[in-house]
Amino acid sequence: MELEHKATWALKTANLDLKTGGEARFLQIHELEELRQHAYENSVLYKERTKRLHDKCLKDHKQFQEGDLVLLYNSRLRLFPGKLRSRWTGPYTAKEVFPYGTVAIENANGVIFKVNGHRLKLYVAVPIESAVEVIELHTPHTA
Repeated sequence: MELEHKATWALKTANLDLKTGGEARFLQIHELEELRQHAYENSVLYKERTKRLHDKCLKDHKQFQEGDLVLLYNSRLRLFPGKLRSRWTGPYTAKEVFPYGTVAIENANGVIFKVNGHRLKLYVAVPIESAVEVIELHTPHTA
C-alpha cells in the first residue's frame, strides 16, 4: 500500500502542472511582499507629515516671553476630582524663560517658582470680540 500527501494527490487528480503552479505562487508571494513594503513606506511618510504638523502647532503656542500671562495645568491625581472643574489654574506672570522649556512664574502673592513649559499655556485676558449682527424684525402690514 502506498501513502501520498493529500495536496500532491489533489494536484495529480486535477492534472495540474507542479512547476507552473509553483511559479505562480512564487510571483504571488513576491507581489504581496511589494505591496507590504509600499504600505510600510507610505505609513512612514504619513507619520513624518503628522509629526511635522503637530510639532509646528506646538512650537507656535509654547514660546513664552517675560511678562506673559499664563495658565498652569494642575496634574495632581485626586481621588474625587470635580467633574466640571478645570485643571488650569492662574493666571500667573512669566518672570523668566530658561532654555529647554523651563519657565519661572509668579503668582498673585509674589511667590516665584519654576515649572515645565509643557504645563503652561498663554492666558488671553481680554475676551475676543465676535461680530454680532443685529436684525430688526418688523410686523407685516395687513391690508
